[in-house]
Amino acid sequence: MTNLLFRKVRLLCSLLLLIAGVASAQTKPVTGKITDENGNAVPGATVQVKGTSTGTATSADGTFKLNVPATATTLVVSFVGYVQQEVTIGGQSQFSISLAPTSTTLTDVVVVGYGTTRKKDLTGSVVSIKSADFNRGIVTAPDQLIQGKVAGLMVIANSGAPGGATTVRIRGNSSVRTGNQPLYVIDGMPLDGRTAKPSVDASGLGQTPDANPLNFINSFDIQSMDVLKDASATAIYGARGANGVVIITTKKGIPGEPKLDINYSAGMSQILKKLDVLDAAGYRSALKQYGLTGGDEGASVDPMESILRTGTTHNVNVGISGGSESGVYRASFGMLDQQGIVNKTGLKKYTANLNGQYKLLESKKLGVDYFIQAAHTTEQIAPITNNAGFTGSLIGQALQWNPTLALKKPDGSFNTLGVGSAINPEAMSAAYDDKVNINSILANISPNIKLTDELEYRFVYSINHQVGERETQLASFINLPQIFSNGQAYYGTTTLTSQLMTHTLSFNKQLSTALFLSAVVGYERQKFDYKGRNLGGLGFTTDELKYTDILQNPSQTNTFIRSFRNPKSQLQSYFGRVNLNFLDKYLLTATLRSDGSSKFGENKRYGYFPSFAAKWNISNEAFLKDNKTINQLALRVGWGITGNQEFPAGASQEQYVLNSNGTANLSNVANPNLKWESSKQLNAGIDYAFFGNRLYGSVDYFYKNTSDLLFNFPAIQPAPASNYWINLPANVINKGIELALRGDIISNKNFNWNLGVNATFLTNKLQNYDGPPVLTGSISGQGVSDAYAQRLVNNEPLNTFYLRRFEGFDDNGQGVYTDGGNTLFYRGDPNPKTMLGIISAVNYKKWALNISMHGAYGFDVYNNTANTVLPINNLGSRNIAADLVGTKESLSNPISVSSRYLEKGDFMKMDNATISYSIGNIGKVIKNASVYITGQNLFIITKYSGFDPEVNTDKSINGVTSFGIEYSPYPTARNFLAGINFSL
Repeated sequence: MTNLLFRKVRLLCSLLLLIAGVASAQTKPVTGKITDENGNAVPGATVQVKGTSTGTATSADGTFKLNVPATATTLVVSFVGYVQQEVTIGGQSQFSISLAPTSTTLTDVVVVGYGTTRKKDLTGSVVSIKSADFNRGIVTAPDQLIQGKVAGLMVIANSGAPGGATTVRIRGNSSVRTGNQPLYVIDGMPLDGRTAKPSVDASGLGQTPDANPLNFINSFDIQSMDVLKDASATAIYGARGANGVVIITTKKGIPGEPKLDINYSAGMSQILKKLDVLDAAGYRSALKQYGLTGGDEGASVDPMESILRTGTTHNVNVGISGGSESGVYRASFGMLDQQGIVNKTGLKKYTANLNGQYKLLESKKLGVDYFIQAAHTTEQIAPITNNAGFTGSLIGQALQWNPTLALKKPDGSFNTLGVGSAINPEAMSAAYDDKVNINSILANISPNIKLTDELEYRFVYSINHQVGERETQLASFINLPQIFSNGQAYYGTTTLTSQLMTHTLSFNKQLSTALFLSAVVGYERQKFDYKGRNLGGLGFTTDELKYTDILQNPSQTNTFIRSFRNPKSQLQSYFGRVNLNFLDKYLLTATLRSDGSSKFGENKRYGYFPSFAAKWNISNEAFLKDNKTINQLALRVGWGITGNQEFPAGASQEQYVLNSNGTANLSNVANPNLKWESSKQLNAGIDYAFFGNRLYGSVDYFYKNTSDLLFNFPAIQPAPASNYWINLPANVINKGIELALRGDIISNKNFNWNLGVNATFLTNKLQNYDGPPVLTGSISGQGVSDAYAQRLVNNEPLNTFYLRRFEGFDDNGQGVYTDGGNTLFYRGDPNPKTMLGIISAVNYKKWALNISMHGAYGFDVYNNTANTVLPINNLGSRNIAADLVGTKESLSNPISVSSRYLEKGDFMKMDNATISYSIGNIGKVIKNASVYITGQNLFIITKYSGFDPEVNTDKSINGVTSFGIEYSPYPTARNFLAGINFSL
């Protein structure tokens, strides 16, 4: 009996083993990766065997592994926001599948700090702009690509010069002494925010503006830009996230045969607006009207035209990409040659980019990603400065030049006047030579390994290295004090290096059918080094050679050599983030970052930056899931703390200045308790999509409170040094509402019209400050030495205008001011209260028209140009503004800083319009060919009388930021560009 039972059991086990073997033989493993239309990984996509319940979801890097029945023929791949795709299995075991998006962008994959996520899973305020939606035309830096595209984002050109710096603000100004620019992150590398352009302050001319620190990036290489606005999104960047974060993702290769993409464009630029000054006939008429017997020199010239030109632009870009399932690559080269509209100005940029992502070993669990970008820029600069005195800089000199005075003598030589008299602008342009060459390398390498299907470790080493070289000279024939008969030259170099090491461990797992967990922890260390050397001389004995080639020529007493090196600064960080998704209805995000910075006092080195956010996908609830009208409805709430460390290294330490005699003086008093400037921010938002995703957008409310403001006060005497850094006991409050709405107005086979509008309503105020008023907003030019127009004071917006109140003219034509001009008043706010962006895309068959406009309202601009460059008392020797003729103002009315020159800056600008035609394939070689014409800065609607209400001249005092002042800047250009795109 026992033997019989044993035989039956053995037979049953054999049958079970046979069945298991047969079952095993009837399945096979398949693996693959799911990407979007841009080659980015799609996490959370569903991969299912058609007609069965067998399936899986892709991991964070878009990969999947699945055992399928041997008889299976088709995989069904689906992801919300993308067209469902069926893939034939055949004899394949590895797949690379690219999904095409549906009409809405609400569920795009977006880049967040140290990872990616689906837009529908975002709990913070993040806006993703893909390359197809970028602004077109002449683009020298990436921030110009998204101007007007994002609610709460303001992008203002500080000048119209090619490669000029921009003022970028996310949700307003929040700092009084440290940086207000957002943090830029390129493929995981946070940038320094500075540039290696050496500075120069020419005698009698002043300081030339900064260059844009993003000039080294080629917009052709950018795939997307993600703007992180609230603290729940930016807290992962901790000490550098207070002003928001802009993440730039470059294009990567896509598996397949090598593909060559080519773009060529050429264009022209002219001045957008000229100021209304008197021409020769008007000048002679004014001389008679005011009874002046002198001043008519008999000629008729247009001084502004003498320094302007029609600038040309050429832009060539070539990119090649390809690869296999084991690895992809992309290489590109770009050349931009832009002439400025002012003579002897322009920007030449050469860029090269190489990146790749490779999977190694048979398991494909070991990977290596790399990226290297090299750039060389050459900037040719005109003598247009921020703070020129009575002699003015080039634009002011052209505006002031007497239009009846010839620019050249009969023999062709320049007509130069005596030292201290008006400067001939054409002569100044010829006398001034200024070139800056900057070489940049941005590179990283990132080995990574999948320890399990859910757990991945990644190491990143990045370096950003820039070297700038500048040669400047001013010829001896120009009639500036000190320069005339001497000449001046300057040579300088600057080196900027930033290194980053990051370790991250990420975990992504569907813990149950209801709960998905995504988490990342990391350690990061970044080092910054900034140094420079410069030398120069005054008094050259020959003009036959370039002064910068014979710097040994002046006497020893007239030469100088200087060098500097900022104290090295380091940032050490620990960070982590956890995301929970329950039933795709309830989402929670928690972030914590700890940053330690050598910039701060030894007692306050570390700061802690937490954030929490939650999201309720209401449209996934049972009571709305089958609703045909509401496709998406979600409520977001987030809170967090971020920091700001963008102030000089060594500010908390004792610093010494080396004197010419070899001795050293203490210049900065140590403050061991100097700590982080921190911003607490609350954000509440609603995301929505209606009518089959044809109407979608968001609404956000934010409240941002910045405290412990970093500030540099003069030390109380007697003290061993003049400077002392402290944390001001005050708060900067920014609060507002952001609206974004976009929809398909018309959508059919041949004709589509998509319209988008974004608006921001913002207020800004300094509160709880009981210290002395802080002066800023320097006013430059003749008759206004040591004058200012702005101040920081309690219960007023940052950089509020503080001015005499102008009331008109008395019977003698003299200016009348409230209280005789002895009392100053708070008269205006340079911070826009409303910002507006409009986007329109029309497609008809193969034609497309894309239009972008943006505007700002509820702010004031101080017209320093009208105040000191074109006053009425110039008449007889210099030119004046045309609208001054016939007023009651006397020629003897003194120049005064007052509300007379404060103007409303409200504007709406047509900044981009592109019409394109898709040719398609030409023969068997050329593919996806298209041609286009783009216009930039086509027109501006404003009552502001200056060049452009968007131009922002740096008029800071002792490092205290200014905003909303125009002073004879490089004018804005209107651009036209034609181009062609195609692939091979």
